[in-house]
Amino acid sequence: MSWQQRISLALTERREKQQFRQRCVSQQGDVRTIRVNDRGYLNFSSNDYLGLSRDARVIAAWQQGAERYGVGAGGSGHVTGYGAPHQEVERELAEWLGYPRALLFISGFAANQAIIAAMMQKNDCIFADRLAHASLLEAASLSPAALRRFAHNQPEALAKLLAGSADVGETLVVTEGIFSMDGDSAPLAELHQLTLRHNSWLMVDDAHGIGVTGEQGRGSCWQQKVQPELLVVTFGKAFGLSGAAVLCSEETADYLLQFARHLIYSTAMPPAQACALQAALHAVQQGDDLRARLQHNISLFRKGAAELGLELLPSATAIQPLLVGEEPRALELAERLREKGCWVTAIRPPTVPTGTARLRITLSAAHREEDILCLLEALDDANS
Repeated sequence: MSWQQRISLALTERREKQQFRQRCVSQQGDVRTIRVNDRGYLNFSSNDYLGLSRDARVIAAWQQGAERYGVGAGGSGHVTGYGAPHQEVERELAEWLGYPRALLFISGFAANQAIIAAMMQKNDCIFADRLAHASLLEAASLSPAALRRFAHNQPEALAKLLAGSADVGETLVVTEGIFSMDGDSAPLAELHQLTLRHNSWLMVDDAHGIGVTGEQGRGSCWQQKVQPELLVVTFGKAFGLSGAAVLCSEETADYLLQFARHLIYSTAMPPAQACALQAALHAVQQGDDLRARLQHNISLFRKGAAELGLELLPSATAIQPLLVGEEPRALELAERLREKGCWVTAIRPPTVPTGTARLRITLSAAHREEDILCLLEALDDANS
């Protein structure tokens, strides 16, 4: 089989299964709205949970940072790319989340890949929640360590795996704080107790919890009074930006600085972005009103969905998945919602397990009550 045949066959298979992904060109709206092909929609697909991507303070900080430092880092953080804005935001993040150190990464995907690649060796074992993010599972499968997956949010299943791991090297348990496709929360306290009992480490990717849960938005771990050995927080959701940080001990941070290839060989986050990130961090810390508004929108939507008899997954977070089942039906519903002026994305395998295609509805503090009611009306019409 030639290269071209291999590519054509793979694309044909994706199209036949109605799993073919396409990008839409967005003329960016104002968080609650989006423009695509010169038509406006209410946007229920954004992860900008607090609306900070359009916050005047964050925008001004980026502009001022760009004027002072330029628009790029100019190199790896190990060469010339690590500046005062990076150092300051790392210090503030570590202090805020109660860790000795924080290290900035260019993305959450890169952070997850870097940690697992640097930490895991042959004869080690990674125990990952079955629904953990693709960046975690891919990194685990590419590492020299063995990968074993436990039933989603089932500490009992993890306990059995850990009990049988006496003959392996180091063990790392990997999970998300809030799961990106189901919107449910991991039982972090129970998982952490298990890891402590078995001399394992816990790694939590809290991309969808940081900023919106816990005191001052400190996230899922803070909310459940857990301090995992490795905490990844990302800034592409509630912080309204991009990038990520790893929170850890002093020695672990020094180890990652020596062996995390994504840090060593990749251009650092632009210092102007770090300036904006610091402003976003302050906005998150002062964002109780925004979190209250988001919770109000979540409650309003779930109450209305229950009255309509819609089959939502049991999520108390900004991620509100409407389970559909098969791919064609999910695509059809998404298209019908767009006809009604609501932009909602259909999520299909392989992103989610076969037979669990869904509409991934995400809510924001930027949404108004009338937006939620409009979505509910559109869902009722589309589903009838």
